[in-house]
Amino acid sequence: MSAETNGRTAKLPPTTPLRDLPPPKRPAPKGGEESAELIAQRDRLLEKFTVMQADLGGAFYEMAIRDHVRLDVLTRKAAELQRVDAELLAVERVLELERADAAGLCPGCGAPYGHAVRFCAQCGTPLVPTEAGA
Repeated sequence: MSAETNGRTAKLPPTTPLRDLPPPKRPAPKGGEESAELIAQRDRLLEKFTVMQADLGGAFYEMAIRDHVRLDVLTRKAAELQRVDAELLAVERVLELERADAAGLCPGCGAPYGHAVRFCAQCGTPLVPTEAGA
Protein backbone atom coordinates (compact mmCIF):
# COMPACT_ATOMS: atom_id res chain seq x y z
CA MET A 1 0.00 0.00 0.00
CA SER A 2 1.40 3.39 -0.91
CA ALA A 3 1.69 6.38 1.40
CA GLU A 4 -1.05 8.17 -0.54
CA THR A 5 -3.71 5.64 0.43
CA ASN A 6 -3.00 6.30 4.11
CA GLY A 7 -3.88 9.97 3.74
CA ARG A 8 -0.32 11.22 3.30
CA THR A 9 0.65 12.74 0.01
CA ALA A 10 4.12 13.38 -1.34
CA LYS A 11 4.95 16.53 -3.24
CA LEU A 12 5.76 15.70 -6.85
CA PRO A 13 7.57 18.13 -9.13
CA PRO A 14 5.42 19.74 -11.83
CA THR A 15 5.37 17.83 -15.10
CA THR A 16 6.96 19.13 -18.28
CA PRO A 17 5.12 18.82 -21.60
CA LEU A 18 6.85 16.55 -24.14
CA ARG A 19 7.55 19.44 -26.50
CA ASP A 20 9.43 21.27 -23.71
CA LEU A 21 11.67 18.32 -22.81
CA PRO A 22 15.21 18.61 -24.11
CA PRO A 23 15.89 16.06 -26.83
CA PRO A 24 18.02 13.14 -25.70
CA LYS A 25 21.61 13.13 -26.82
CA ARG A 26 21.93 11.46 -30.19
CA PRO A 27 24.71 8.91 -30.00
CA ALA A 28 27.45 8.64 -32.56
CA PRO A 29 26.63 6.19 -35.35
CA LYS A 30 29.41 3.85 -34.21
CA GLY A 31 26.93 2.13 -31.92
CA GLY A 32 29.34 0.89 -29.24
CA GLU A 33 29.15 2.17 -25.68
CA GLU A 34 26.59 4.90 -26.28
CA SER A 35 24.05 2.48 -27.78
CA ALA A 36 24.54 0.14 -24.84
CA GLU A 37 24.02 3.10 -22.51
CA LEU A 38 20.80 4.08 -24.32
CA ILE A 39 19.52 0.51 -24.19
CA ALA A 40 20.27 0.36 -20.47
CA GLN A 41 18.49 3.71 -19.97
CA ARG A 42 15.48 2.42 -21.95
CA ASP A 43 15.37 -0.74 -19.83
CA ARG A 44 15.50 1.28 -16.59
CA LEU A 45 12.74 3.60 -17.78
CA LEU A 46 10.60 0.67 -18.94
CA GLU A 47 10.95 -1.01 -15.56
CA LYS A 48 10.14 2.26 -13.77
CA PHE A 49 7.11 2.79 -16.03
CA THR A 50 5.83 -0.73 -15.35
CA VAL A 51 6.15 -0.34 -11.58
CA MET A 52 4.52 3.10 -11.61
CA GLN A 53 1.65 1.83 -13.77
CA ALA A 54 1.01 -1.06 -11.38
CA ASP A 55 1.23 1.33 -8.42
CA LEU A 56 -1.32 3.68 -10.00
CA GLY A 57 -3.71 0.80 -10.65
CA GLY A 58 -3.19 -0.56 -7.15
CA ALA A 59 -3.76 2.84 -5.57
CA PHE A 60 -7.01 3.27 -7.49
CA TYR A 61 -8.17 -0.23 -6.55
CA GLU A 62 -7.44 0.35 -2.85
CA MET A 63 -9.26 3.68 -2.92
CA ALA A 64 -12.23 2.24 -4.82
CA ILE A 65 -12.80 -0.70 -2.46
CA ARG A 66 -12.79 1.73 0.46
CA ASP A 67 -15.10 4.11 -1.44
CA HIS A 68 -12.63 6.94 -0.91
CA VAL A 69 -11.17 7.85 -4.30
CA ARG A 70 -8.80 10.83 -4.16
CA LEU A 71 -8.52 12.24 -7.66
CA ASP A 72 -5.74 14.66 -6.67
CA VAL A 73 -3.49 11.75 -5.66
CA LEU A 74 -4.36 9.74 -8.77
CA THR A 75 -3.79 12.77 -11.00
CA ARG A 76 -0.32 13.39 -9.55
CA LYS A 77 0.62 9.74 -9.99
CA ALA A 78 -0.70 9.76 -13.57
CA ALA A 79 1.24 12.96 -14.38
CA GLU A 80 4.49 11.43 -13.13
CA LEU A 81 3.74 8.26 -15.12
CA GLN A 82 3.18 10.42 -18.20
CA ARG A 83 6.53 12.16 -17.68
CA VAL A 84 8.36 8.83 -17.50
CA ASP A 85 6.46 7.62 -20.58
CA ALA A 86 7.52 10.72 -22.54
CA GLU A 87 11.14 10.20 -21.51
CA LEU A 88 10.93 6.54 -22.54
CA LEU A 89 9.46 7.53 -25.92
CA ALA A 90 12.30 9.98 -26.54
CA VAL A 91 14.94 7.32 -25.81
CA GLU A 92 13.12 4.77 -28.00
CA ARG A 93 13.03 7.26 -30.88
CA VAL A 94 16.79 7.80 -30.69
CA LEU A 95 17.32 4.03 -30.69
CA GLU A 96 14.98 3.70 -33.67
CA LEU A 97 16.97 6.39 -35.48
CA GLU A 98 20.14 4.36 -34.95
CA ARG A 99 18.57 1.12 -36.16
CA ALA A 100 16.82 2.61 -39.19
CA ASP A 101 19.67 4.86 -40.26
CA ALA A 102 17.10 7.65 -40.43
CA ALA A 103 17.89 11.07 -41.82
CA GLY A 104 16.66 12.91 -38.74
CA LEU A 105 13.79 13.78 -36.42
CA CYS A 106 10.70 15.76 -37.41
CA PRO A 107 10.84 19.27 -35.92
CA GLY A 108 7.07 19.12 -35.32
CA CYS A 109 6.60 15.85 -33.46
CA GLY A 110 10.05 14.28 -33.10
CA ALA A 111 9.29 11.18 -35.18
CA PRO A 112 12.22 9.76 -37.17
CA TYR A 113 12.10 10.08 -40.96
CA GLY A 114 14.07 8.50 -43.78
CA HIS A 115 16.14 9.95 -46.59
CA ALA A 116 14.29 11.70 -49.48
CA VAL A 117 11.11 12.06 -47.39
CA ARG A 118 9.39 15.41 -47.88
CA PHE A 119 6.68 15.24 -45.20
CA CYS A 120 6.51 13.64 -41.76
CA ALA A 121 4.38 10.48 -41.85
CA GLN A 122 3.34 11.07 -38.23
CA CYS A 123 2.13 14.70 -38.30
CA GLY A 124 2.47 15.95 -41.89
CA THR A 125 5.05 18.66 -41.17
CA PRO A 126 7.10 19.58 -44.27
CA LEU A 127 10.65 18.28 -43.82
CA VAL A 128 12.25 20.26 -46.65
CA PRO A 129 12.33 24.05 -46.71
CA THR A 130 9.79 25.54 -49.11
CA GLU A 131 10.68 28.58 -51.17
CA ALA A 132 8.19 31.46 -51.10
CA GLY A 133 7.14 32.62 -54.54
CA ALA A 134 8.48 29.58 -56.37
